[in-house]
Amino acid sequence: MKKRVISAIVALIICIPLLIIGGYPFYIGVSVLSVIGYYEIINLKERERKIPLFIKLLGLVTYLMIVLDNVVNSNIFLIDYKVLAIDAFALMLPIIFYDKKKYNVNDALYLIGFSIFLGITFNFLMIFRNIDINYLIYILLITIMTDTFAHFFGTKIGKYKLCPSVSPNKTIEGAVGGAIMGTFISSVFYLTVFGGKMLIVILISLMLSIVAQCGDLVFSAIKREYDVKDFGKIMPGHGGVLDRFDSLLFSILIFSIVASYL
Repeated sequence: MKKRVISAIVALIICIPLLIIGGYPFYIGVSVLSVIGYYEIINLKERERKIPLFIKLLGLVTYLMIVLDNVVNSNIFLIDYKVLAIDAFALMLPIIFYDKKKYNVNDALYLIGFSIFLGITFNFLMIFRNIDINYLIYILLITIMTDTFAHFFGTKIGKYKLCPSVSPNKTIEGAVGGAIMGTFISSVFYLTVFGGKMLIVILISLMLSIVAQCGDLVFSAIKREYDVKDFGKIMPGHGGVLDRFDSLLFSILIFSIVASYL
């Protein structure tokens, strides 16, 4: 527990100033996190077999093209389809040059899928900061409060398992408690800062809280598929970047769709 608390404090000391400052320091910070997340995905795949170094470097370059596409001072969620096409082409073409035991179509599709998913979500994270820091605080409140209170209620009153085949420790009581508190706290923040129609804000906050928990479960399913406890070890007691960002990444994607309705 002590290690977990210390690593969380260190992370906050680094991340909060970057969030407040915004601009290039924030872009650089998010880019570093996105690269770490990308390599966590590669390391997961390499539990089966090593991916050629050239492919990893090629994938990293095209991945960063997605992450950084149109982010400087932009306030529009717009990923150039040509960047996505380059990523898909660059990672698919090498299957004709490599022995299928070293790199095959399944490897290519794995890297393309995660490159696009992670690339878009980290890109949108930076766009939200460009639009208004309070949007990003709102999403963070939803995911953090949902996770915190889901753990609290699950520990205190949890009895019925939510999804035991994926995450044995999560309970229905925890999920409900987390959704209620995550929705309440984030809705109060949004209505205080932005105003708006209360019912719509509450419903969207509830949806995003549920989405955040689904994201957590999806990434838990991925870890279970590869028989690992954590994606990485960058945060002692917490795991890797994707262990901390799983809920947030899903929430960002959905919020980018519904933000115009708030």
